[in-house]
Amino acid sequence: MMNLADMLNYADIGQLTAIAGRYQCDCKRNSKHDLIQSILITLGSREFMENHIRECAPEDLRFLNTLLFDERSHFSLEDLLAAARQASFDALPGTGGGYREMVARFKNGGWLFNGASLQGRYLFQVPQDLKNRFRERMGEFLKEQVSPSAEPAIYRGEGDMLAGDLLLFLRYVKENEPELNQEGAMHKRYQQGVMNAIQISEPLLGKGGWKFGYGRAGEHYPPRLALMVDYARHRRWTSEEGQRLKLTLAGETLLEQGKSEKLMQLYMFWLKLYKGAIPNLPSLVYWISISAGKWVTVASLVEALGWLVKPFYYDDAASILEQRILRMLLHLGMLRLGETAEGPAVMMTPWGLEAAVPKQLL
Repeated sequence: MMNLADMLNYADIGQLTAIAGRYQCDCKRNSKHDLIQSILITLGSREFMENHIRECAPEDLRFLNTLLFDERSHFSLEDLLAAARQASFDALPGTGGGYREMVARFKNGGWLFNGASLQGRYLFQVPQDLKNRFRERMGEFLKEQVSPSAEPAIYRGEGDMLAGDLLLFLRYVKENEPELNQEGAMHKRYQQGVMNAIQISEPLLGKGGWKFGYGRAGEHYPPRLALMVDYARHRRWTSEEGQRLKLTLAGETLLEQGKSEKLMQLYMFWLKLYKGAIPNLPSLVYWISISAGKWVTVASLVEALGWLVKPFYYDDAASILEQRILRMLLHLGMLRLGETAEGPAVMMTPWGLEAAVPKQLL
């Protein structure tokens, strides 16, 4: 990965002039050396990044956020237009012109540079040092918006109970071979049987409510159980045979060994399961970890991060953050939840703080 200084050296004088003009740099416009030095001084200052984050439109910050958490180091124009569309919540006018204008604005702002050419297509890069500084300052900016909380007298932490309950769920399936309805879901009496057999119980789903988009099982079961059902199917530990849910040979072997699944495996599966509804989920978990290293109020966390969350059908930003993310982080052992005089409060666990950092940010 290249830094800003390297990319400026490779840039043509047209882009350098555009960047210098954008930030009103005081330099000779016909001298490449002067242009580069002036741009580096301007973009390298702490004041620049602070002002940029405070003054940017939400869609521009979401665009940078998308690029920051993307594992790829090079982007095609199509990749960037898709990121712009996602960041604007599909709200920009026109048929793609608005997204192109956003990409051009970031190119003229020194955030995007032409990189390698692949099969006749230009690929773009973001300077690594700008990414790092954006991440650090964005973290500080978000932490400033969050209100600290007193430590709750009693709080809930589930540790590695999810991994233990997964084995208990498989044992229940082996012993009961639950009947399935026409939609492939366990009948309610079997769902209640599972709840009685595991450590953390949830109320069963009632009629109505929006359940689509959070995994196949999410339409039929409460979120924690749905994750276990989908994970067991994904690992081929269970199968649906003749209107019954049964353990496979692989599931039998796992039960005999009594080996608990690693929470990191469950966490990574959850990220994939929910990404259709919440495309920027890894970044949201990361910003929660940055903001909630100590006890903070849930209300202020939702207020600080809500603008990063795109509503999903009937799920608004607040319900996505509280029910789909914070609640599931609790189940994954990454978060503690308590009640205070100011309302609910959360704090990340040590394992949660470690797991929340995507590998490309390490």
